[in-house]
Amino acid sequence: MIILGIDPGYAIVGWGVVEFQGTSLRPVAFGAITTQAHTDFNDRLKRIYDDTVELIQRSKPDVMSIEKLYFNTNTTTAIQVAQARGVILLAAAQADIPVYEYTPLQVKTAVTGYGKAHKPQVMEMTRRLLHLKEVPKPDDTADALALALTHTQAAGTGLRDYMMKRGIK
Repeated sequence: MIILGIDPGYAIVGWGVVEFQGTSLRPVAFGAITTQAHTDFNDRLKRIYDDTVELIQRSKPDVMSIEKLYFNTNTTTAIQVAQARGVILLAAAQADIPVYEYTPLQVKTAVTGYGKAHKPQVMEMTRRLLHLKEVPKPDDTADALALALTHTQAAGTGLRDYMMKRGIK
């Protein structure tokens, strides 16, 4: 199974492609889609969409694992991230790729075994699980790989159902 993990944003969209076979994990590729500040927001969305389509065509994922949107205090930022997330989901839908959404708590639980793990702990476990020499940069890329890993932990195991039934979001 090839999983495309996506950490959505409008300035930086982290992405990571992981191959999962049985219990074997292999990082295939990872990086970030970036858009420049002070660029028209519609142009930024178009860039994110176009680059996501190209990424999907290049990596041919079986599924997409994406961070579920949650609202913090800045609603303007949340709305812009939601719009960027929308064009990413559109690209996946047009390619007939199933999308699985995971909350930060689910990612922390799946990658570290502890739902209240701190970001550096998640990043380090991601590095270790994928046998990488260093944590990928920017952080959004490491987060995207953690999202892909979350799907490998949840897919076909009942962990996803357990987490959903227990309200672990």
